[in-house]
Amino acid sequence: MSATPSRREVDKTAILLMIFLCMIWGLQQTAIKAISADMAPVLQMGIRSALAALAVGLIIIWQKDYPAFRKIPIFATLSVGIFFALEFLLTSEGLCFTSAAHMSIFLYTAPIFAALGLHVGLPEERLSPIQWGGIALAFLGVVVAFVGPGSGMNDPALRYGWVGDILGVLAGASWGMTTLIIRFSNLSEAPATVTLFCQLTVASIILIPTAFLSHQTVFHPTTMVILDFIFQLVIVSIISFLIWFSLLRVYLASRLGALSLMTPLFGILFGAVLLHETLRPEFLFGSALILSGISLVSKQAIFKRKEH
Repeated sequence: MSATPSRREVDKTAILLMIFLCMIWGLQQTAIKAISADMAPVLQMGIRSALAALAVGLIIIWQKDYPAFRKIPIFATLSVGIFFALEFLLTSEGLCFTSAAHMSIFLYTAPIFAALGLHVGLPEERLSPIQWGGIALAFLGVVVAFVGPGSGMNDPALRYGWVGDILGVLAGASWGMTTLIIRFSNLSEAPATVTLFCQLTVASIILIPTAFLSHQTVFHPTTMVILDFIFQLVIVSIISFLIWFSLLRVYLASRLGALSLMTPLFGILFGAVLLHETLRPEFLFGSALILSGISLVSKQAIFKRKEH
């Protein structure tokens, strides 16, 4: 097995790109919710993945990256696509039992699962005690930001919320697994377009049949649905994931994962603006905790740069 190339600590470029990605991913959840009555979420994910795979495939042909397919491992390729699809399936089913707020908490345990796996498997990804404390503080901030009055858990329809919470944790674990598979396989060295194409193709093959088998095929082609779907296809499925996989090839994945904890905050902000959801004091306090945690995670990298 060849040695894994060294990754860099996050810098200003990585932080700015992660803020951009977190804004997109946070808006994505609001977008899915906004048109869920007119297009079933699982169907959204399946068709979006298939069309995005087609678009990325054309980019691969244009850039002449197709020789890279000979070098990627089949097992890792299938695994990434399966876990990607599983994340969306678990999230969709979990929302039938628990609130969207609780689902956001547990889905974003993904960086924790990824950091644990990377900490064990790669010496360069090992976190210092301060950085572990930063991740814990950031995750506590996510919890504080979402738990409280108005979370929806007092709704009788959500009395089995613990089932949805468990599914949310499993969805987070599935997301974390995609990061681990990419980092521990030759997919980490493949062009970002090739990795994304494999992930989207396998996911679409799983999600579209699942939507039909589970009778989640509601589709009303309104103007809002079309515009929303274009955003999800072009911005979320293609641009954001190309940037993400490119970052994974350069920077330490555990640091990027910690920065991704900003996504739930953007999700609530967009929900407040676009869906008129009320911001609570818990959210503001949680925001401060998350920003403090991210600062601690980046602290060691800052000190290292100063020393040099």
